[in-house]
Amino acid sequence: MIRVTVNGVTSEHEVEARLLLADFLRHSLGLTGTHVGCEQGVCGACTVLLNGDSVRACLCFAVQADGGEIETVESLGTVDDLHPLQKAFQEHHALQCGFCTPGMLMTGIDLLRKYPLATDAEIREGLSGNLCRCTGYEHLVQAIRSAVEARNES
Repeated sequence: MIRVTVNGVTSEHEVEARLLLADFLRHSLGLTGTHVGCEQGVCGACTVLLNGDSVRACLCFAVQADGGEIETVESLGTVDDLHPLQKAFQEHHALQCGFCTPGMLMTGIDLLRKYPLATDAEIREGLSGNLCRCTGYEHLVQAIRSAVEARNES
């Protein structure tokens, strides 16, 4: 039995010891925004925040999250009320096929919360663990730069 808080909702679940966090989120909780790509922790599509740190949900067992607080892409905003980083992704065309987008957003949230991100090189370094085959990263960097500027203005 694990007890987790996912996107602000606390619940208890019976899980097998071998159940991956990505599968728990997708299949047990129906939170399909967490994408499963490489299943080896390389692509970053499954990135979520666990206790405030970005983790690869395909490399973490659900039992490791016991007692923890998980944030998935579903926690960010709605179609009618986007999170500022989602708005920046939209405004800067920082998505194409969309497969990497949830992981990029969650990585971006982690970066914005923890680092000053003073240069584009720092943003690129922060995103280096997430793969995107469509965008060439330039629009992703622009979107996060825009979010950094908005954060610094407030």
